[in-house]
Amino acid sequence: MPKKVDHEARRREIAEALWRIASTRGLDGASLRDVAAEAGISLGRLQHYFRTRDEMLVFALRYINQLATERIRARIEALDGEPTPRQVLRACLSGMLPLDDGSRIGLLVGAAYYARAVHDEALRAEAENGIPQLRAFFAAQLRLAAERGELPPERATEDEAMLLIGAVDGLATYVLLGVHTPEAALRLVDLQLARLFGVDGADGVDKAGEAGRVSEVGGVG
Repeated sequence: MPKKVDHEARRREIAEALWRIASTRGLDGASLRDVAAEAGISLGRLQHYFRTRDEMLVFALRYINQLATERIRARIEALDGEPTPRQVLRACLSGMLPLDDGSRIGLLVGAAYYARAVHDEALRAEAENGIPQLRAFFAAQLRLAAERGELPPERATEDEAMLLIGAVDGLATYVLLGVHTPEAALRLVDLQLARLFGVDGADGVDKAGEAGRVSEVGGVG
């Protein structure tokens, strides 16, 4: 009896092979033949799962974004009790930083994708769809914080949400380039949240435990 093949699992394996190439030399050199070799399969077998290079790239981008979302969700679920909006935002922002090997590779691959997306309509559409959703989620957390009296109502806006996203994207880039350490980037995230929410400790973060929390966040893949 022929062995049943898990097509989705095979597609993910191919995507992971593409990530390995992208994280070391970018996407420009990642041909279908190169990815097939990295995945240990024939070019014909790869084309059984992806008819074109663009189809493979879009799938791989969606998959890596899915893994990043799952990693951030796990951070939120690991918080004690019912997390405050500030805690949820901190978990999301820290999850967008390269604090461990898994998130670092993900961001390296993401950087390769977005460099290509400037001139690639299909890949650009993924970014155009994803960022507004993230901005809306952050804005909803800010509005909830304002309703709870934890944030001035005038700061519960999509503009403030976008500023948080832009700040953490810049910090992530600087960590990848070695300008900042992961610990320094996380400290700056906390500083930004303190400026937004105030320094009354509403997020349950105190300065004495900072180093321990950096280690804890970095250990989640």
